Amino acid sequence: MKELKHENIVTLYDVIHTENKLNLVFEHMDRDLKKFMDSHGNKGALEARQVKAFMYQLLKGIMFCHENRVLHRDLKPQNLLINRKGQLKLADFGLARAFGIPVNTFSNEVVTLWYRAPDVLLGSRTYSTSIDIWSAGCILAEMFTGRPLFPGTSNDDQLTKIFKLMGTPNETTWPGISSLPNYKSNFPVYAPQDLRAIIPQIEPLALDLLLLLLQMKPENRITASQALQHPWFAEYNIHHQEVPIPY
Repeated sequence: MKELKHENIVTLYDVIHTENKLNLVFEHMDRDLKKFMDSHGNKGALEARQVKAFMYQLLKGIMFCHENRVLHRDLKPQNLLINRKGQLKLADFGLARAFGIPVNTFSNEVVTLWYRAPDVLLGSRTYSTSIDIWSAGCILAEMFTGRPLFPGTSNDDQLTKIFKLMGTPNETTWPGISSLPNYKSNFPVYAPQDLRAIIPQIEPLALDLLLLLLQMKPENRITASQALQHPWFAEYNIHHQEVPIPY
């Protein structure tokens, strides 16, 4: 964390060793995104301009991590901190790992269940940056609705909830899926749903970005760098302006 110096990553000021404790001194942040949504949202749902500003900052933080070869692996609203200026910063790097080439074999017990990518749920251990991108998509949807998009209660229930919305993948849509450890040939077959029906308040460009983030096959997911260039963020990119957060 001391190496990750960025305006959208919480600053670790010091590490203090005592005899039986390790104290980490972080910059002060006022609340996490979940608490912000609960207190400022309409039943948790934020206004579109707030969603856009937070999402832009989230993606900037993710891009910086990935450029520095770090996977966060536990992105969720409770791990995104917000200060009084409206800055959003990634925090809680307890599950973060450096990654290299070739791709390391990682544990698949990562990411809080609701934000866990389907490839990880299916037992893949060769995931990369796309794991954080899926989580970012789940967070984007949740900011618009105030509710988690895929609130599963177990690994299998989580997969079912994803398949019901995004469609059940197969060898045609996701070559190689049947070789993943948790794949079952008798998965219920669901057709993809129109996410506009699930998130009626989402803006068309935001929906387009969401679908690029929530690609089932990990290789098809957009990168953080590509996402930041998406037309939904055109007003920020054209003017290179500070991202305002209305409270």
